[in-house]
This record gives sequence, C-alpha cells and structure tokens, in this order.
Amino acid sequence: MEARQIIMNYTRPPSIDEVEVIASEAVANLPEEIREFCEALVVQVEDMPDETIEIDMELDDPYELILLYRSGKQLSPGVEKKVANDDDVLVVFRRPLLDFWCEAQDDINIIMRQLIIEELGHQFEFAEDDIEEMVQSHHQGVL
Repeated sequence: MEARQIIMNYTRPPSIDEVEVIASEAVANLPEEIREFCEALVVQVEDMPDETIEIDMELDDPYELILLYRSGKQLSPGVEKKVANDDDVLVVFRRPLLDFWCEAQDDINIIMRQLIIEELGHQFEFAEDDIEEMVQSHHQGVL
C-alpha cells in the first residue's frame, strides 16, 4: 500500500470564517462551464443544518449534508418564484465538512472544490461524466 503524505495547515479545525475563505476561493476558481451559472453566487457558512432544513430535506443525519445551493428564486425546496428577488447562495455546513475532511484525509481545499463542483454540477443539471471531468481536471493541474 502506498503511503500518502498529507500536509494540513491547521493545528485546530478551521473556523467558520476560514471555511468561508476556502469556499470563496474554490468558487472563484471554478471551471468556466460552471462559473457562468454562478456569477452572483454568495457563499455562507453555518455550523450545522437547522431543524427546518433537516425536515425539508428529510435528513436522517444532519452530518450527511455538507453543501446546499439555494436559488434566489426558491421559496422552499421544489417551489420557485418566477423572478429572483434574492442572491443565489451556497451554504457550507462546517461540522459535516470537517467530519468528511477527517475521513477523506485529503487537502481541505481540494475537498471543498470537488464538493462545490459536484453540488453545482447537479444543481445546473450537468451530466455525471462532465462533473467528473471538471473534478479530475483539478487533480491534473488544469484549472
């Protein structure tokens, strides 16, 4: 088995503000295909999904939700207005992200970028192959 060296710049878990910076940088460096859909995307970080989100999304475990995209048109899951009155928001749930990061044992910046590409790719109905190609392009050094 090949040994993996992981360099983590944190001696403590990243704070909400630090996670926001990591997520914002990942959004700023998204592949062009997705970036055009989220020019006015706002990144917010919360510790955990609240009870309303847990009920609306029928979560068995709040740790299973790491990211949530909210359209500016969305009133509630599956119900949208005709005109967007709010910004599109990408909510990052810090505690589930940190659990995932510890389990994955990879660079949190890479994990964040991958998760954001997957969430937005599904939201904007990209094909699974296209999403995988965008994720893999990062690992090959192509941004």
